[in-house]
Amino acid sequence: MADLNSLIVFAKVAEALSFTEAARRLEMPVSTVSRRIADLEKQLAVQLLERSTRTLRLTAVGHEVLDYARRAAEANDGVEHVVANQRAAVRGLVRLAAPPSISDSVVAPIIAAFRQVHGAVRFEAVITEQVVEFIADRIDLEIHVGPVEDTSLVVRRLLAFRHRLVASPAYLSRAEAPRHPKDLLQHPILAFSHFRREYAWEFSHADGRNTERLVFVPQLGINDYVGVTAGLLAGGGIGDLPPIVQPELMRAGRLVEVMPDWHLPVFDLVILHPATRYQSRAVRLFKEFASRMIGELFPELAT
Repeated sequence: MADLNSLIVFAKVAEALSFTEAARRLEMPVSTVSRRIADLEKQLAVQLLERSTRTLRLTAVGHEVLDYARRAAEANDGVEHVVANQRAAVRGLVRLAAPPSISDSVVAPIIAAFRQVHGAVRFEAVITEQVVEFIADRIDLEIHVGPVEDTSLVVRRLLAFRHRLVASPAYLSRAEAPRHPKDLLQHPILAFSHFRREYAWEFSHADGRNTERLVFVPQLGINDYVGVTAGLLAGGGIGDLPPIVQPELMRAGRLVEVMPDWHLPVFDLVILHPATRYQSRAVRLFKEFASRMIGELFPELAT
């Protein structure tokens, strides 16, 4: 088997057609380069180079061996590049935008876990419900819920989820649980609000055959899921809640799902960025890290 180090040296000599120039590029003595080539020829039992006082030429078999030697040199350079990148400390600033409802359940834990590995990276998180202006606001990445219509953005889906109708055990202990969407009209409803004129929920049954649209007037409409959650925990009624918002409440049984056979629409949680904008290494690593870690945060929702 040919020695890979000798093949790499041979590739450099063949490219330069000079032992002296190859030695300079490899940063090793000319005598070492010459010995490596001689050892390789002896090992292979063929002549790779024709030498004269003024010229250096490849033999026919030398030309064939060169193709493989170049691949060995390229692989060596690639491995060195990867290792150097991994050893180098990742630094820089990542500016991230996300909606308020997931700042504590998604944004904060992912950033904290990432910084345990790459502590030199700084973050500025912009928590907003407004449409993100990537260039004007100097945003690198956005964690976004729902469809993305801008075709100039690169979109990666993190997971899919559907909102759930939930209530506190205390509320359900004094009120009959609804079985059909129309039964909800007999209960106080708490709903996330964009200050719409009409509130409506679209339901589909787990059997895949029945659908229902419920128009209602909420007892509390608020554009913040933290407020919806507080009202639900206080026993104020029934409301819709995404499972990525304060998921520990459902896991601990402080809120429970009602009408589990009637499903609200599915939404995507995505991470996105402009297609044409340069991304620093810190930004690229964080995007990949977030894509992997989201499954650990919500294993029942991971795609």
